[in-house]
Amino acid sequence: MRFVIEKVVEMQVPASVVWKVVRDVEAYAQWNPFCVECRSTLQPGSPIDMQVQLGSRLQAQREWMQTYDEGRGFSYTMKPVPLGALSSLRLHEITAIDATRCRYRSYFHLQGWLKPLVLALLRRQLEDGFAAMTAALQVRAEAQWIHQQTQAGGG
Repeated sequence: MRFVIEKVVEMQVPASVVWKVVRDVEAYAQWNPFCVECRSTLQPGSPIDMQVQLGSRLQAQREWMQTYDEGRGFSYTMKPVPLGALSSLRLHEITAIDATRCRYRSYFHLQGWLKPLVLALLRRQLEDGFAAMTAALQVRAEAQWIHQQTQAGGG
């Protein structure tokens, strides 16, 4: 059985603006309270190196890119622990609703026989972290959209 954390939020922002924020992993330190540092080419098969804030401690995390769909999202997984002990999937998904609105989906699952131990130690930190990241993404994307509109209007 998988442990799943899924957050879906509708934003009053074009999908392209949200995509730019999600895709710019080098800028995560400026806005992301959960994944405070990130480096990757985002190409499938390549590493994604992160510093993740788990409560009061920072944890280095290396995972591996699985999918990349320009403008729509990407996913990555941890290197599975042998014998089915532990594996995970992380997905960012952006769907345009119309020209100025989109839906963002943050999805994470964890599975394997070590899952109960990981959840006993980190469940709250993971749930809080993904929720904080999704909320911060919305704030960042909306601020960028307002800035773009102001610049386009000459203000």
